[in-house]
Amino acid sequence: MSSYRPISNLSLISKIIECIVTARLTDHLFSNNLLNPHQSAYCKHHSTETALLYIHDHLINAIGSQKLSCLCLLDLSAAFDAIDHDILITRLSSWFGIHGSVLNLFKSYLSSCTFHFKCDAYFFSSHACLSGVPQGSVLGPLLFIMYTSPLSTLISSLSLNHHLYADDTQLFLSFCPPDFNSSVTHLQNALQHLSSWMTANLLTLNSSKTEFLLIGLQQQLAKIHNS
Repeated sequence: MSSYRPISNLSLISKIIECIVTARLTDHLFSNNLLNPHQSAYCKHHSTETALLYIHDHLINAIGSQKLSCLCLLDLSAAFDAIDHDILITRLSSWFGIHGSVLNLFKSYLSSCTFHFKCDAYFFSSHACLSGVPQGSVLGPLLFIMYTSPLSTLISSLSLNHHLYADDTQLFLSFCPPDFNSSVTHLQNALQHLSSWMTANLLTLNSSKTEFLLIGLQQQLAKIHNS
C-alpha cells in the first residue's frame, strides 16, 4: 500500500491551457533570471547529462587536487504529492513575483482538484486535495522545482556543493584526508538543517533511497584508514 500512486483524470483542454501557462511562466523565469542554476530537470537545455557532467567534473577536479569527496544522494518520498498549496502560493508571490490575476489563476488551478478512493466496487465520497500537483500534469513539474527553490539557497549557505534533478538532491564536499572527521561532521550537521527545512515544508526524506559515497584515489583513501 505504501507504493500506491494516484491516477489523475486530466482533460485535454486542461492540458492545452497548462502548456500555454507553462510556456509563459518559463519565459518569465528565464527573463528575470529566477530559475535555480543548480536544477537540471524541467529546464530548457538542462537534463540528466548536465547533472552528471556537473558532478563528474567536480569529483575529477577534486581527485586531481589529491582530495577526497563525500557524495550524499538524497531522495524524497512522494515528493510531488506532498507540495503544500498554501506554501506554494506564498512562494510564487514572494520568490517569483507572481501577483494579481496570475496568482489567482494558480490558486484556482490548485483549489479545483478533488480526489476519491475506490475499494472493490465502492467509491468513497470526494474530498478537496490540499496538497500535491496532479500526476501527469504539464504544469506540475515546474511548480515543484519552484516550490523547492529555497532548498538550493539553504544548501549554499551551509558551504556545500550540490545539484538537483527533480526530487533528487546530490550533496558533495571535497577535502584533504586529514580533514575527514571534521568534514563528515559538517555534512551530518548540514543534513540535520536540511531535514528540518523539509519537515517545515511538509517534505519527507526517503532514508531507504539515501546513499553516501566516499570517492577518491586509493592512496588518499588509505590515509584515512591509517590515521
